[in-house]
Amino acid sequence: MSKRYSKKKHKLPVVNHEHKDRLFIFIFGREENKEWTLSLFNAVNGSAYSDPSVIEFNTLENMLYMTMKNDVSFLVSDQLNLYEHQSSYNPNMPFRMLEYTVKLYSGFIAGGEKNEYGTSLVRLPIPKLVVFYNGDKDIDDDRIIRLSDAFDEEHREESDIEVSVRMININYGRNEVLMRACNPLEGYSWFVERVKRYSKEYRNELGLSIDDDPKEISSLVLSKAVERSLREIPDEYVIKDFLKKHRAEVVGMLAEEYDEVTIAEKFRQEGRREGIREGRREGIQEGRREGIQQERINTKRERDRADRAEARIKELEAQLAAKK
Repeated sequence: MSKRYSKKKHKLPVVNHEHKDRLFIFIFGREENKEWTLSLFNAVNGSAYSDPSVIEFNTLENMLYMTMKNDVSFLVSDQLNLYEHQSSYNPNMPFRMLEYTVKLYSGFIAGGEKNEYGTSLVRLPIPKLVVFYNGDKDIDDDRIIRLSDAFDEEHREESDIEVSVRMININYGRNEVLMRACNPLEGYSWFVERVKRYSKEYRNELGLSIDDDPKEISSLVLSKAVERSLREIPDEYVIKDFLKKHRAEVVGMLAEEYDEVTIAEKFRQEGRREGIREGRREGIQEGRREGIQQERINTKRERDRADRAEARIKELEAQLAAKK
């Protein structure tokens, strides 16, 4: 690595992979940003609250519920609001929201020393379940997805349980009325769209494909895209200074989000390999042979990718240095 791009003098933000939250949560799920959370709440509900102190966060934490952690949840008066962000379309959100709501209600009852086994009715806050979506799949600006969509269609109406979730498309250029009502949300939408656009541009300039874009290269490309987006973000967006202040964390969180699709694909491939290992009785030997051959191919592919990655990083550093 050249001295100009040594770790000590690197001017791009270093990716912090310890940040597992999404950028959406980082903006709207923090005590210091309650004013922005309230703005989002008002835009979603058509309300006009002005005092941020009405927001009472109660987001589930991993340390309390092991692997269960929702994105953002908070109380406003008698309303329990669960806000989830999704960068890839997930039709199973009603089930996940049901899980989160049950856990939050359990904490609500325990914290208030209420007795769900008693003879008095336990009053519960009204749940409002919202998913903010900004993935690549083209969906409606505003739609309702239901738990009953997962039930057998013939007997769906017999169910004693229903969960309705509002899914809002927050890609830049969508839901203009909502965006105008919430400046922080519009700023977030603008910023994410620009980072995606510039990341794609830089990958194309370098001739990189998805298969030829390992984390080392992706981190450099993403850092450069974030820096350019931060330079260009309009002053009118109130989140501008916040994003600049936390630029390293921003890169880390976006890197985690952009890895989601790749990780999901790996799980699907692993599931297919597991199916081959378990196999149906017919053709199991063939499946094993294919599995062995595939492993050999994968091993060679990983070696080739490592070699390409090293070459690409050197090429990228040279190009970045030449543009300085």
